[in-house]
Amino acid sequence: MAATVPLTTQVEPPAAAELIERARAMIPTLKERAKRCVAEGKVPDETIAEMQAAGFFRILQPARWGGYEMHPNTFFDVQKLLAEGCMSTGWVFGVVGCHPYELALFDDRAQQEVWGEDDSALASSSYQPVGKVEHADGGFYLTGRWGFSSGSEHCQWVLLGALVPSKEPGGPPDMRTFLLPRSDYRVERNWDVFGLQGTGSQDIVVERAFVPEYRTHRAVDGFNCRNPGQKENDGILYTLPWAQIFVRSVSSAALGGARAGIEAALAIAADRVSTNTGKASRTDPILHAAIARASAQVGEMELTLRATFDDLMGYAGRGAAIPLEKRAAYRYQSSTVVRRCAELIGDILPLLGGRAIYMSSPIVQPWLDLNAARAHVANDPNNWTADMIGGLMGQPPAMMFL
Repeated sequence: MAATVPLTTQVEPPAAAELIERARAMIPTLKERAKRCVAEGKVPDETIAEMQAAGFFRILQPARWGGYEMHPNTFFDVQKLLAEGCMSTGWVFGVVGCHPYELALFDDRAQQEVWGEDDSALASSSYQPVGKVEHADGGFYLTGRWGFSSGSEHCQWVLLGALVPSKEPGGPPDMRTFLLPRSDYRVERNWDVFGLQGTGSQDIVVERAFVPEYRTHRAVDGFNCRNPGQKENDGILYTLPWAQIFVRSVSSAALGGARAGIEAALAIAADRVSTNTGKASRTDPILHAAIARASAQVGEMELTLRATFDDLMGYAGRGAAIPLEKRAAYRYQSSTVVRRCAELIGDILPLLGGRAIYMSSPIVQPWLDLNAARAHVANDPNNWTADMIGGLMGQPPAMMFL
């Protein structure tokens, strides 16, 4: 039986520089909508529509499905700029926008179901392995409740983590991601948090939905970089470890958020004079040192991000395996980004006086967002230290998600 040909006609993608400028042009609008984004607990519908129209969600999508199949650095450059305007928006773009990459790794039948009739379809996720899985003919039954599904109200599909029990007594479980259409789950709004409020990271509830085998993605396949979808999506982009894409999607928004915090600090400092001491912030060397340190270190983290994917794509272009110790190191570096950014902006805020703690202060929302982003499991360096040290000592990793 002949394989189904994608209905989408491949198009010439815009240049990376054009996509980046489109993102930069959105910053003022995102700043204007930021309070509404927070108040409504989700990215505004028109913002999602504008990001769709700009082509942002196609950056990591396969060309055969109308995507641009571009270098990951273009994706992260766009994400950082969106996050500079509104960190919740940048976060949602990072998470939802990286999923076309994982979908490209699924069996082609799953890709056809997602993109066959609408190549602009989006998927949210929650990879917590909390679902109950039952074996069934041709697939599985999945039941459970997952939290933290960012952007879920804007999506037509969801990716959910669960452990598949072994059919052999005492055998190890098989970690997989399950792909479900909107008709097989419901979104429950319960996202009531102090930061990243606009991500709308709601709960996903599934009640014994059947998921065919081909709509699952095995974690071991992602680790080994041998995925079913690579047969059809045979570009070098899709030979990278999926985990390297994902962990950066939940840390890189912090770089834009930190830039927003730095800009806010400079704006406040420009005309602030303490009513108690008479000291002008524009001449305060302690404040200046904190801002300079933040700007320099954010720039260093951005350079590290860019160098990481240049290196990874270099291996992909050569058809060479990426050393596990490098993968562990790059994952660890990603895990430090959010905490470093939160600490840098946290050092600045107390130096801006009492008015800086008002919710109307432009530095407060970035500070709240950065501290909320620390809670993601991928953004806690303590979770990844053992594999980082193990890699330095020539030991194999304990976890596959790298």
